[in-house]
Amino acid sequence: MSNKLYISTGLVILIIVALNFVSNEFHLRLDLTEDHEYTLSKATKDILDELEDPITVKAYFSQNLPPDIAKVRQDFQEMLVEYSNRSDGKVVFEFVNPSEKKETEEEAMRNGIQPVMITVREKDQAKQQKAFLGAQLTFEGKNESIPVIQPGAAMEYALSTAIKKLSVKDRPTIGFLVGHGEPAINEMQQAGQELEILYSLKEVKIDSAEIPSDIKTLAIIRPTDSIPYAQFAKIENFIQRGGRIFVAINRVDGNFQNATGNAVNTGLEKWLEQKGVEVNDDFVIDAKCGAVTVQQQSPFGIIQQQIQFPYLPIISNFSSHPIARGLEQMVMKFASSIKFTGDTSKRFTALAFSSEKSNSLKVPQFFDIQKQWTQEDFPNQNLIVAGVVEGKLSGNARSKMVVVADGDFPINGAGERAQKLSKD
Repeated sequence: MSNKLYISTGLVILIIVALNFVSNEFHLRLDLTEDHEYTLSKATKDILDELEDPITVKAYFSQNLPPDIAKVRQDFQEMLVEYSNRSDGKVVFEFVNPSEKKETEEEAMRNGIQPVMITVREKDQAKQQKAFLGAQLTFEGKNESIPVIQPGAAMEYALSTAIKKLSVKDRPTIGFLVGHGEPAINEMQQAGQELEILYSLKEVKIDSAEIPSDIKTLAIIRPTDSIPYAQFAKIENFIQRGGRIFVAINRVDGNFQNATGNAVNTGLEKWLEQKGVEVNDDFVIDAKCGAVTVQQQSPFGIIQQQIQFPYLPIISNFSSHPIARGLEQMVMKFASSIKFTGDTSKRFTALAFSSEKSNSLKVPQFFDIQKQWTQEDFPNQNLIVAGVVEGKLSGNARSKMVVVADGDFPINGAGERAQKLSKD
């Protein structure tokens, strides 16, 4: 049976904030902390300070809601007050109750606000009730809907993103390198959809041309074929003119068909070493890991079994750097460890780490599905799997580059292939 990998929203968030960071255009940080310590972040303040014309928020909230749901309405109203104050009154808002009139309910649904079913208790009995908890934003004749307002920092993220999407005039362009087995943009559906809110996305081939001048950030995602030396020279030219780089690299690859793992060499790993970032040809394994679905022959036919697979580390240990702050969890598929080997002209900051019980295994590897893992198999901790390097990356040109030691993590679209594991 196919191996189903459930990708945390942290994966999408990481590539978005990383590209935001290296593009130096928009730094909206998603706050997933329980105490909402980042509410009304600097990014939101910058967005509101840039507003030149009024933007209207029409909040559709039902009344007589349970206390926990009613608190969402109160928090949203308080947040809108903050937005209005910060923008010198350019954020104008009103609340309407769609449950009062059928016409208002129909208007809400036309505006993309769909009702949700919530559970309420009356006289010790639970029943389902329809409720509206959304908003529509209007700016210069354009509309953007938030179908459901989520509590906490997700509320700020949705509201600020909607405002930015409506008010942005010139969208910077992110280039995605292709021509060496990289995934097409449509193979990164979640990341692509989110990035297109604020950016223009363009596939870039550099076999016969330089990187276009409108590209602010170049994303190099999971090349599988060799990249010619002459093309790295063009990437160097891009850096020297102020471009930023995002790299998601597979240094190793696992083959489920023959249960083996081997090194991947495309030339990208050598180029990264010149920048002071060594992505090791090893597999990071972790006691905190994802599972694979295994099909097994039995006297009663083929049965399916979920088995923990340490080669799919669940990363939940992140640094306080703005790129990673607030992330909760991400699943990596055959990640490698990273080591900084650069000089003092560069500054390296680790972004994501393995757990307190992990290890790194050099290639080649054989995946023993029946292996009984013990604590002794995980003697290491906090192995670096993602980082950012800043400084003189090409000659005297200062730039920034994010490196993630798993090239598959952004991919969840048409080109994602199913893998199978079996044991007799």
